[in-house]
Amino acid sequence: MKPLPLPIATLPLAAMGIGLLAAWSLFVGVSDVSLATLFDGGATDQATQVLLVSRLPRTLALILAGAAMAVSGLLLQMLVRNRFVEPSTAGTAESAIFGMMMVSLLAPGMPVLGRMAVASLCALAGTGLFLAILRQVPLRSPLVVPLVGIMLGGVITAMTEFIAYRQDLIQSVRAWETGDFSAILLGRYELLWLSAALTGVAYLAADRFTVAGMGRDVATNLGIDHRKVMALGLVIVSMTTAAVIATCGMIPFLGLIVPNVVSLVRGDNMRGSLPWVALMGAGLVLACDIAGRLVIHPYEIPIGTMMGVIGSALFLYLLLRRNGHAG
Repeated sequence: MKPLPLPIATLPLAAMGIGLLAAWSLFVGVSDVSLATLFDGGATDQATQVLLVSRLPRTLALILAGAAMAVSGLLLQMLVRNRFVEPSTAGTAESAIFGMMMVSLLAPGMPVLGRMAVASLCALAGTGLFLAILRQVPLRSPLVVPLVGIMLGGVITAMTEFIAYRQDLIQSVRAWETGDFSAILLGRYELLWLSAALTGVAYLAADRFTVAGMGRDVATNLGIDHRKVMALGLVIVSMTTAAVIATCGMIPFLGLIVPNVVSLVRGDNMRGSLPWVALMGAGLVLACDIAGRLVIHPYEIPIGTMMGVIGSALFLYLLLRRNGHAG
């Protein structure tokens, strides 16, 4: 299927849409924060404090996490050459959670950057194990690859939860497994700026990732060191996933849905698709978070639950759609 034409001029319009969602997010919540309260005498200090300490950091965290995880999904799909792979279907996210749990168990006083480093190494090891298993699988259909990743993630999750249960850490593991931005405050989200920087690196190396996604032989013939490009891509995916999980927990299916939708419009060129993937990822996370805060207001549904429901439905649709075209 040929990609649908989409004018470049619509990119600023999409960014404006993200800006509107972000502005809406600032004024959704239990505390009364509105333009009226921000400029109203006695309530000004309290409303301003809530805005600056809670609402603004939360909104920035939503944008950064959504963009980073969507781009990580695009990058992983490009490297594995499969449309149904993303950090939560390749054992990457589950391995990062295992690393976070082991740090809490063995070195609870380790600083946040140290925790993220350990989680990144575990995520990198889990992704490497996933790729090693794929090399041993004789049937490489589009459906088998994500199933292998889901089974590997299930094994890692079972091992993580068994250890966590024995060590009374199951509550922390559950928090990392379910994305939730309700605890995001000023000083607790800044790690996500690292994921933004990694997204920038992915954009700078987008052409190399596109060539690497064509296979080792093609990349070598075009003068690209396939092994180094693969290593760089896996490091970006692992570090981004670890940063997001350490900050707000796992956001399932985001890296799977967004790149697939964008590919229908922009095709498979990573440099052309990446800005759209980042914007759509941020927009989808913002929209799901706002919906989660409004559905049962004044309570809220964690974004991991919202994305799990929406993402699993869209995942099944994409599987059936691809299977229907194959038939």
